Amino acid sequence: MVTLNRIYTRAGDSGSTRLATGAPVSKTDLRVAAYGEIDETNAAIGVARLATAEDHVLDPILARIQNDLFDLGADLATPPTPEGRTALRILETQVERLEAEIDLLNEPLAPLESFVLPGGAPGAAALHVARTVCRRAERSCVALAERESVSPAALRYVNRLSDLLFVAARHANDQGRRDLLWKPGATQ
Repeated sequence: MVTLNRIYTRAGDSGSTRLATGAPVSKTDLRVAAYGEIDETNAAIGVARLATAEDHVLDPILARIQNDLFDLGADLATPPTPEGRTALRILETQVERLEAEIDLLNEPLAPLESFVLPGGAPGAAALHVARTVCRRAERSCVALAERESVSPAALRYVNRLSDLLFVAARHANDQGRRDLLWKPGATQ
């Protein structure tokens, strides 16, 4: 269990922080950016939940995902450890659960005939914001993986999460009936 009894430490005043292993790094380090953007995704989902709290299908999914995102942040904050040391990692079963939830939410939706514009119901609009924040976090995770070791399951998880948030936004838009569709060239 984590105990946080002192919120400020002054340790980061010089622009550095420590990874979960205790190794010091700059706050601009790719690893710090990746887990920071996962934290932003989590916060965006928290805002979306304010508008979807009454949805008894979607809210428990989003609540569990918020917990998963702390696991993902811990995974990203912990570079590969020496043999014998364990670290919290995203598991393939977490990715598989996201895929099952995508299928559950997507099944009743009509197929799309155009791209969806972010908007519609307030919950859907907030989920679209969370999706775009998640896509940015994914780009940071991929950039990190191009330089350092990142769990393949972590990369799959963040990719599936943005897909889930897209389908969740359609779900929150009255099962897609309130989706706003792109009309190419309509404003020319």
